[in-house]
This record gives sequence, C-alpha cells and structure tokens, in this order.
Amino acid sequence: MPQVLKAPLVVEFPFTRSLGPVQSAFLTGLRERVVLGVRTADGRTLVPPVEYDPVTAEEIHHLVEVAPTGTVTTWAWNHEPRRGQPLGTPFAWVLVRLDGADTALLHALDAPGPDAVRTGMRVRVRWAPDRSGAITDIACFEPYDGPPGEPTGHDGHFADPVTGIVAAARLDYVYSPGRAQTAYIESLAERRTIGERCPSCRKVYVPPRGACPTCGLATSEQVEVGPRGTVTTYCIVNIKAKNLDIEVPYVYAHIALDGAGLALHGRIGGIPYDEVRMGLRVEPVWTEGGRHPDHYRPTGEPDADYETYKEML
Repeated sequence: MPQVLKAPLVVEFPFTRSLGPVQSAFLTGLRERVVLGVRTADGRTLVPPVEYDPVTAEEIHHLVEVAPTGTVTTWAWNHEPRRGQPLGTPFAWVLVRLDGADTALLHALDAPGPDAVRTGMRVRVRWAPDRSGAITDIACFEPYDGPPGEPTGHDGHFADPVTGIVAAARLDYVYSPGRAQTAYIESLAERRTIGERCPSCRKVYVPPRGACPTCGLATSEQVEVGPRGTVTTYCIVNIKAKNLDIEVPYVYAHIALDGAGLALHGRIGGIPYDEVRMGLRVEPVWTEGGRHPDHYRPTGEPDADYETYKEML
C-alpha cells in the first residue's frame, strides 16, 4: 500500500472588529490598569462586560469598576503552553471572580505547579508592562494572600478610547489527504487524473473521497479520467488575491472531466475572460515541474451539448 501523504498546514488571517461603547471601555480600562464590568438592572455585575443581559436580553451600559483581586472558581493545568498563549512555561487556566463581580473572567494563572492551584485560592492581576487596550494587557493572574484590592473609582470614561482591535487568528495542524486523495495527488504528478468508482451507483468521483457520499459505500476501483473536459459553470474574478500572481479579471470554473461523475474546479486560460461559456471544451496545461495543471485552455472542439453535463452543475 502506498504511503499516505501528510504535511503541516497553517490557516492564518487577521480578524478586525470594531468595538461598541461597553467593550471599548473595558479594553481601554485594561490599558489604564482599570478593570470594568457592567451592572444589570437587578444589580449583578458582569465581568467581562457584555452589551446585553444574558438573562433578560436587555441592553446594559452602566459601567462599574471592580477590584484587580479575586477568587479562583475553577481551573485546569496546561502542561505544554502553545505559541501565542499568555505564558511560555506551564500554567493554569483559571476562571476568576474578581472582587465586586458576579461572573468569572478566564485568564492564565502563573503558578509553580498544579499542586499550588486550588479552587477558592486568592489571586490578583499581574499587569503587562506595555499595554495597548487588549485582554493581553492582563499578563496573567498570580497568587495573592493580601487584602482585597480597592477600585480607583473610575467611571469608565476615557479621553482616548480604544475603538477597534485586530486579533491574529491562526490554526496550525498536520493535514493528511488520506489514501484516496494521496493516490489522486500522486497521479497528478504523473500528468494523469484518477478518480474512484462507486460499486453501487457507478459514479466516478474526482477527486476521489474513499467513499461514495450518496451510497455510503467504500470506493477502491481507480478510473483514469480526462484529460479533456467541459466547463459546467464559472465565475469571473475581479479582485486580485494577495500572493497570487494572476492578473484580473480571470475565470475560475467547474470542469467535468471526460469519464468523471463530478466536476472539479480550475482556472481557464488561453481565451478572453468574456468568451468563456458553459459547455466550452477544455484541456489541462502543465508547467515544467508542476504537480498539477496550471490552468485549462480551449481544445477547439465544438461546445458540449447541455444534456451531457446538466447533472454536474
């Protein structure tokens, strides 16, 4: 059996969001070493603050300051911190109900080991030396055995409030395409395209999935398809993608390769974008050393009849 492929994969993008008055005050307060909550109509103080009461759904905006000290309500030990987490050494994730609050705030607790952490222990905020108006302005919590902290009496109004944040969202993982798609990828390196046929409905799936999603049966019979095919549907791309060296406008299409029961997608080249059409017959164009077709171009054949590809739209 051929070795199944695997490779590291990173999905990363900057997530930008604007802040309403409540979240703006909370994050601006952290920048100024002030922890703010919001008080509900029945007198509960929620930290971190929210804009609507989770019980009544009423809008709430009465900001109140709470103390930078509090009590651990629950915790879990993190033996192996990951990239981007608050601390580089093992630490505890804790929910802390700050003095004056009725709800708990999630953050890291810097402790020498799990034996040093317990529900009910007292902690206080350790502020980051450089603060910009983000949850990371709280570097972490630390054990504390002194008296409760005293709020400064801040009313939640700031001269230079934070109005928006950018959070880097990133997911690192190892991706494996599995047996069926490994064979498909390796066939592309040989300038061939293979699918797998369902033993029941006889549909040929390209790329193969290892099972028929309609019949629920495993697929193992390999079938070479193409290389030519038919454009079933398409779109004209007018926005240039970052790090993609293709001039706009260009066409991206679903292409039903001859012998396949499912259309795959590919870029159409060798023809003006406004001449691409449903039914256009195309063939792959390979670049030197390429492991997959660079694009598809017209073959010069008459357009395919709609009846031959309507089931693959």
